[in-house]
Amino acid sequence: MPKRLLIVAHAPSLNTERLRDAVLAGARAPEIEGVAVECLNPFAATPEHVLEAQAVILGTTENLGYMSGALKDFFDRCYYPLLERTQGLPYALYIRAGHDGTGTRRGVETIVTGLRWRAMREPLICRGPWREEFVEQCRELGMLMAAGLEAGVF
Repeated sequence: MPKRLLIVAHAPSLNTERLRDAVLAGARAPEIEGVAVECLNPFAATPEHVLEAQAVILGTTENLGYMSGALKDFFDRCYYPLLERTQGLPYALYIRAGHDGTGTRRGVETIVTGLRWRAMREPLICRGPWREEFVEQCRELGMLMAAGLEAGVF
């Protein structure tokens, strides 16, 4: 039975859709065969989706120095149902930040620290004006998480 990787990503623009799609493409790379990947909008993701996953990738925009309202809604609905049931869950975070992403990172990390999830790497913060390299960085993030999950690294 394949391991499950859940991607919960807010993608309100064409560029953020490209980032989300790159994470998904990396996670579904042909050489990674033992991982089933599900990608959901934060409004569609439920505690049950998280409970079925062995790892999660979170994606958000920087909105007024904080995470997107969509990702905040996901946490508001899922925090208490997950609190005692997902401790140690491996996760990664990527942020599309028009500024520096500091407040967004801090907001997400405060919540996942409360859930006792484990960061598998430093957050990927795609800062400043749009750059095409963001797409490749997100693809690599997706591949890294799926490959690590398949290999049993986490």
